[in-house]
Amino acid sequence: MTTATLPFGSVAQTARPFVPARLDATDWSALEPLYRALVNRTFKCSGCIEELLLDRSELDSAAGEAEANLYINMTRQTNNDAAQQAFSSFVDNVQPKLRSIGAELDRKVVSSPHAKDLDQARYGILLRRLAVEVELFREANIVLETELTKLDQEYSKINGAMTVEFDGKTQTLPQMARYLEEPDRVLRERAWRATAERRFVDADRIDALYDQMIALRRQVAANAGYENFRDFQHRRLQRFDYTPADCETFHTSVAASCVPAMQRLNAERAVSLGLERLRPWDLGVDPKGRPALRPFQNVQELVDKSSSIFHRMDAELGRMFDSMRQGDCLDLESRVGKAPGGYQYQRQRSRTPFIFMNAAGLHRDLITMVHEAGHAFHSLLSKDDALVEYRSSPIEFAEVASTSMELLTLPYLDTFYSESDANRARRDRLEKFATLMPWIAQIDAFQHWVYLHPTHTHAERARAWLDLGARFGPTVDWSGLERFNERSWQRQLHLFGLPFYYIEYGIAEVGAMQVWMRSRTSERDALAAYQRGLALGGSRPLPDLFAAAGCKLDFGPVVIGSLMHEASAALDALPQ
Repeated sequence: MTTATLPFGSVAQTARPFVPARLDATDWSALEPLYRALVNRTFKCSGCIEELLLDRSELDSAAGEAEANLYINMTRQTNNDAAQQAFSSFVDNVQPKLRSIGAELDRKVVSSPHAKDLDQARYGILLRRLAVEVELFREANIVLETELTKLDQEYSKINGAMTVEFDGKTQTLPQMARYLEEPDRVLRERAWRATAERRFVDADRIDALYDQMIALRRQVAANAGYENFRDFQHRRLQRFDYTPADCETFHTSVAASCVPAMQRLNAERAVSLGLERLRPWDLGVDPKGRPALRPFQNVQELVDKSSSIFHRMDAELGRMFDSMRQGDCLDLESRVGKAPGGYQYQRQRSRTPFIFMNAAGLHRDLITMVHEAGHAFHSLLSKDDALVEYRSSPIEFAEVASTSMELLTLPYLDTFYSESDANRARRDRLEKFATLMPWIAQIDAFQHWVYLHPTHTHAERARAWLDLGARFGPTVDWSGLERFNERSWQRQLHLFGLPFYYIEYGIAEVGAMQVWMRSRTSERDALAAYQRGLALGGSRPLPDLFAAAGCKLDFGPVVIGSLMHEASAALDALPQ
């Protein structure tokens, strides 16, 4: 993929004259006069506040796109010193100043007596968010947040450099995952051990890095007057509609409904494979011994067939997906030096999405493709709102956009597969409700423990992780592999750069399953509601966004239990 030809953060045209069209938003000397002009404005009425919010939105969009492009380049090239330094320079020299002057602007708006005269139906959600930003902002935390960003960058760099020599060639860890789907059990074990050993080489470095993050986050919370980082982060994530106690209810609901279903699936898998006990390398292979699902041979085929699926589903979805085939919106292939994982990043000034992933020809790559496309659809459907804050939604609903697409595309998997293989893929996704939800609960519960016990030792951390594995984990024999299991949490990148951002996937799964259930009755109605909900961006409270998309915000035992029952019934109806 090629990089953009315009300077980072610039566009050919801008909607408002306040921001120069070709502003270099990577340069604080170019940004500062514009932000300072906003700070120095006088409010004579609510209309003055509204004008500031609109001008600030365009300026924030330019700065946000500058950071987006630098981050994108950094993750694409973890072995490129110039790309790494460019992002680091922004983090060191621009990001802290943006946070500081952003806090000034937040206070200016929130403290104005004219704020109450703004149209609350339009601006109430934004004002609520700004009030939290003002409440939590501490100048002393800016340098700590900068250090945390750099530590997360180091985590990405460590992971991006991980390769193994296997099958006569150097392979990235995402590329190694394909061997875990092979029917040859000896090959699977060799591949699993090679990957685990490579991760273990850097396990101590990653442990030490996480220790630093925990200590810094504890200080960030203390500076804001919080006893622990968990409660601080829940407030900072603006979880207005649920609490840490509700998250514990989610854990309990998953343990009651999803874990038993997962254990039944594990038992069936062991019988099908002719094994007395499952080992870690037995979870990804087809239990009937069939060859692994290989949906595409190269990235071009992945893109072409994904486009076909979206056009078959809905003309507008097809058009939006095709719009990303130009303008450097896709970087999909796995390669040495590329950061792990996948993401969609909206470039807010140009209002164009970017999808990043590490495709290696696996079925899970297809899932990642449609998942990130769901995020991109969300960005594109909400891109015309004048307020940048409303062009994105709370994470819990943002993940409904992506997770629903994994389920809504199930009827169209014959684009990639024969009908029998498509049914295998459908079974795999429906089983995910039983197998993924426990992992989400385990990761979230682990973070609760970590940040409520911030002075723990490595041995205590390992024990806590293993205890949670006993509560939420699959029925797997780890004998002789205990040292790998104790550190298996390290592969979850959210723990490092996005603390407490993971339960959102579980909450979204609950919402997406409801969207899927509706689609089984009327696909047309489900897709229409899906797009209506996404078009709202973040302009409504979280329960309203769920309702607009045809689902409800509820992750208690009754709802999760009923969804698990529905998924199980659908699995029973699918051919083996």
